Amino acid sequence: MTAAPSSGAPLRELARAHGIAGDYTSDRGHRITVPADTLVAVLAACGVDAATPRAAREALEDRRAQAANRLLPPCVVNRAGTRLQLPLPQGAEAHVTLEDGGRVPLSGPLPPGRHVVQVRTAQRQESAPLLSVPDRIAVPQERGWGFLIQLYSVLSRRSWGMGDLADLADLAAWSGRALGADFVQLGPLHAVEPGPLPDPSPYRPSSRRFPDPMHVRVEAVPEYGYLRGEARHAADSRVARARALNDRVLRGDAFIDRETVRALKQQALRLVHEVSLPPGRRAALAAFTDREGQDLTDFATWCALAEVHGGAWRSWPVPLQDPRSAEVAAAREKLSAAVAYYRWLAWITDEQLAAAQQAATDAGMRIGLIHDLAVGVAPEGADAWTHQHCLASGMSVGAPPDDFNPHGQDWGQPPWRPDALAAEGYRPLAGLLRAGMRHAGALRVDHVMGLFRLWWVPEGRPPSEGTYVRYDAQAMLGVLLLEAHQAGVSVIGEDLGTVEAGVREELAARGVLGTSVQRFEYLGGSEGRHGPLPPRQWRTNCLATLTTHDLPTTAAWLSGEHIDLRSRLGLLTRPETEEKAQAAAERDGWLAELRRLGLLPDAEGEGEVVEGEGEVVALHRFLRRTPSRLLGVWLPDATGDRRPQNLPGTTTVHPNWRLPVADRTGRPVPLEELPGHPHVQAIARVFTAREPHRTKTEERDVRPGPCSS
Repeated sequence: MTAAPSSGAPLRELARAHGIAGDYTSDRGHRITVPADTLVAVLAACGVDAATPRAAREALEDRRAQAANRLLPPCVVNRAGTRLQLPLPQGAEAHVTLEDGGRVPLSGPLPPGRHVVQVRTAQRQESAPLLSVPDRIAVPQERGWGFLIQLYSVLSRRSWGMGDLADLADLAAWSGRALGADFVQLGPLHAVEPGPLPDPSPYRPSSRRFPDPMHVRVEAVPEYGYLRGEARHAADSRVARARALNDRVLRGDAFIDRETVRALKQQALRLVHEVSLPPGRRAALAAFTDREGQDLTDFATWCALAEVHGGAWRSWPVPLQDPRSAEVAAAREKLSAAVAYYRWLAWITDEQLAAAQQAATDAGMRIGLIHDLAVGVAPEGADAWTHQHCLASGMSVGAPPDDFNPHGQDWGQPPWRPDALAAEGYRPLAGLLRAGMRHAGALRVDHVMGLFRLWWVPEGRPPSEGTYVRYDAQAMLGVLLLEAHQAGVSVIGEDLGTVEAGVREELAARGVLGTSVQRFEYLGGSEGRHGPLPPRQWRTNCLATLTTHDLPTTAAWLSGEHIDLRSRLGLLTRPETEEKAQAAAERDGWLAELRRLGLLPDAEGEGEVVEGEGEVVALHRFLRRTPSRLLGVWLPDATGDRRPQNLPGTTTVHPNWRLPVADRTGRPVPLEELPGHPHVQAIARVFTAREPHRTKTEERDVRPGPCSS
């Protein structure tokens, strides 16, 4: 193969024209030049040949010619309520067809929606999708608090070995009514692939468009009650096996075993699926199928094909790798029973999600469920098959080298192609956003900075040899705001880590809440760390928490157990004494701040709360003293758990994504015990009018008012 140009203006200008960075500034402020080989590989993933200097020049000329010849860009974005401004040729005529079918001229303001703009000249005409997006979306008007959970980890005594949607409804109903909580924030509930699970992480799904039926409570499906004879006996045997598995997890004798849980549920649900639906239920399924349309057909088809050919679609027979091929259509007909089954699974899962959100709002929650949108999907999964034309083949999303990881990160997920997504009018993105918002009061967007740019890593190369690819942020953000506006939900952006200048400000101006985590909130930033950031200096429009699923629990952080764990597993990058000294200094700095504010427990103690847990309560008091609009309590913090749900950088040495919520001794705490748990009650009191602890020092620091009325 001819070597790529090591330098040269055409290649780098071509890359820049496609939004590909030829250089970038590192987190330490150093200017890094991207290797030419990387630019060639990224351009190739976008369908552009730049393998030689001549190819790069010709591609650049073609790019310029195409831009000069277009009447319209691939997708037009406009702020709702304002007049659309388009540079039209002399004598051109233009109008807008609204999404409701109405037709209006360009001269007037446009309502929010997904419209079409059409331009005609004497020689030709063009049309393009027109996104009329709100200037900003509403943020919650009142302060609120709630629990942050990974649903699989919240088991009840009725679960099948992992937490499910009925458990979620019960948790929301209890915390809303008894504790005055306003929301429950979840980890992703996205669908995973059938068969063995290569990775239990909920952040590497097969599809972000549909939730996983693994979360269904089988007995809550109405048709379960109509099982008879051998079918009922077979279903009851699965229930018994699932309850035995559940008991082992709650005794602490086993970790959560997703594959076994899923196998038992699938066996039982196939029996339930055989029960005839009454007319009203049959009509509801038909309405759901019509509403979900081609997306559901594609997803159910992929699931049916994966049963036959395995979950890696690139290894399927070549004709089946194209979802629009005649061979796929024929296979869909042949596998119609399996396709119908997977459509039904999506429907009953959607029903139970709706029931959980209804339980939350019935309990008085102002927000209810906050769903989580993962940053990407598995490269061999359902979404990657369906939207392969919009994804960059041979590329993976990640992060450049920084202080968090000096080697950079490769997340193994294909990124959106900016050009293909624009050509589709951003419909694939809108579809998964709409699905995530359907049964929610808010949506958390993981790595929200990806709406602006993403770090692309060419396949087979280290993350350090990647580069940033820029997206049309006004379009990407506009789609997010339009879907949130139409669904009537709030949006929370996970904006932790390296964030490009101006991104947080732009998100805030458009009504997207940020994320603030105590472990990173320091004077001078998380790098400078000149002491804890005083509560009154925290952001107002954000969700504030003490920790996340990827960080140590607060109890472990306070005790230093997180360093011991990483030391035992050989994960430390510095001598253990240095790691412990730094961790102790950070902890002592925070404890000093708590003393300054008078937030630590009084001499008489905290009732039944054991020694050390008072500091966890005090940190939640600190959290409440910030002006942050939403305050999140990591449920394992409330029970005193010492174990991280996920330990980044590990796959087999730690039971990532498989731990039930536990107490400080590691004993699992079932949902039924949460109302009487003394530490849960102590933390809940912080966020209600019953919280008695307030001092003049903290009154001077900030006056946030109660979290709930």
